[in-house]
Amino acid sequence: MELKLGYLIPTRENIMSGDHSVAGLLERAKMVERLGFESLWVGDSLFARPRHDPLTMLAALGAVTGRVQIGSAVLLPALRNPVVLAQQLATIDQISGGRLIVGAGIAAGTPRIMDEFKAASVPFDKRVGRLVEGFALCRELWKGEPVNWSGRWEVNAAELAPLPVKPGGPPIWLAAGVPAGIRRCAEHYDGWMPIGPDVEGFRAGLVQLQKAADEFGRPLPTASIYLTVCVGENEQRADAQINEYMAEYCGMSPVVMRSIQACCGGSLSKVVAFIREFAEAGAEHIILRLVGNHETTLQQLSEQF
Repeated sequence: MELKLGYLIPTRENIMSGDHSVAGLLERAKMVERLGFESLWVGDSLFARPRHDPLTMLAALGAVTGRVQIGSAVLLPALRNPVVLAQQLATIDQISGGRLIVGAGIAAGTPRIMDEFKAASVPFDKRVGRLVEGFALCRELWKGEPVNWSGRWEVNAAELAPLPVKPGGPPIWLAAGVPAGIRRCAEHYDGWMPIGPDVEGFRAGLVQLQKAADEFGRPLPTASIYLTVCVGENEQRADAQINEYMAEYCGMSPVVMRSIQACCGGSLSKVVAFIREFAEAGAEHIILRLVGNHETTLQQLSEQF
């Protein structure tokens, strides 16, 4: 299967630099599409890692592009009412002509993220159940039939419009690295989107995913990986740039972040080999978060894949 490469739109990075505008991000998206990349992605955070709203950005990306898939890497659905979310995602899917991928996660248990949930009046310890039930409700609403639902949310013979382009709704990919999350992905969702920490961990997770999918009698979800890379001929400097970036982006020790997120800094050939290693291990779709000069790196990578 041909490898698909995606690019994370730097909404967080722009905010970090003091740039709150959107026009440049949309121009970058159009450039990435022209270069032949397969997908565009946006992250999600309120206060922990401030950035542009992902759903609004996805709608804009869907409107200014015509070929690439658009997705969230990753959305925190537990922060949102699933009835409202179902309508928003269906609308984005229509705007994009059916190109939406809903990448989702439960969020890590860091103090800043827990404070974010508290500010949104969402119980952090209930986020897994809210994700699973919320997406189940979305999928019912995407069938185009009256829905009755009694659970965390109450729906009484309600029918949603618009419907997504694809019957049943856009694919849902789950960010998961622990065994329970991988099983949850295999049982319920269409794609798997881990963040690392390395190719050996990815291979082991993929084995777990296949085993669980077989157990549940479901097809293997699309295997993807979220990688952070920095291209620079001075390998030591490129690696240091990733550390500086991680500290500012996440507000945490880069040592801690690199122990859970797959990263590579170095020459173009080293970064390309790093990406190909994950493809050879079974990643069908690779999402790249870039550190350094984005335009130059995008051009370089487009010539390699």
